[in-house]
Amino acid sequence: MIPIQRHQQILALIAERGVISINELTERLGVSHMTIRRDVQKLEEQGALLSVSGGVRSTERLAAEPSHLDKTAMFSNEKFLIGQAAARHIPRNSCIYLDAGTTTLALARELGDRDDLLIVTNDFVIANFIIESSLCRMIHTGGTLCRENRSCVGEAAARALQNLSIDIAFISATCWGPRGIFTPDEDKVMVKRTVANVSSKRVLLSDSSKYNKIATFLALPLEQFDAVITDSKLPDSAQQALAAKALELTVAL
Repeated sequence: MIPIQRHQQILALIAERGVISINELTERLGVSHMTIRRDVQKLEEQGALLSVSGGVRSTERLAAEPSHLDKTAMFSNEKFLIGQAAARHIPRNSCIYLDAGTTTLALARELGDRDDLLIVTNDFVIANFIIESSLCRMIHTGGTLCRENRSCVGEAAARALQNLSIDIAFISATCWGPRGIFTPDEDKVMVKRTVANVSSKRVLLSDSSKYNKIATFLALPLEQFDAVITDSKLPDSAQQALAAKALELTVAL
């Protein structure tokens, strides 16, 4: 049996069972543990499955992004720690981009005592925090309103970014994995790709709960990032995958 046939059978078994052990895969496919582990590594790199203790499980596909209100209550401590860690990476007098999201909002809240930054954002909640609690200068992209996420998306937001030169872009993700960051909202793709193109450094800010989940649209491949800041619950296999891509990884503690 050639590798692609094994891969198809592995994915079919996972689709049927949800979770399956490495031992059962070796028995069902009649190959060695080493062969199965190579197959699993390949499929995990493609974002097709996730390794768990002693086996593998299917990835989760997101049909829609949670609202800003829902996300605010999710993994708040992890986001706080990620925001603290990210703030330490910002030199004085930088121009930074804060993507729409509650993890980037956690970073914004760590910048309340700064007065030396130019902050670019497409997020209304972040913009309001900067207006009320920071002396930093700010540019809001404008664009098409996304009410659920309190942000602007689409072509107009992307155009506003095209003429800027940003030192560090802190980019959020609905979900992410070895292939990159994904979103169920096509209007967000253009904004993320544009800010990646106009920034000297691109940093993914995301808690580990979003890892190895996928949505319809690949916004940015992981190779376009320079660094990832996440929490300590990121699986070892994920940390190894990031190291293999020579990405700078910061685990917030």
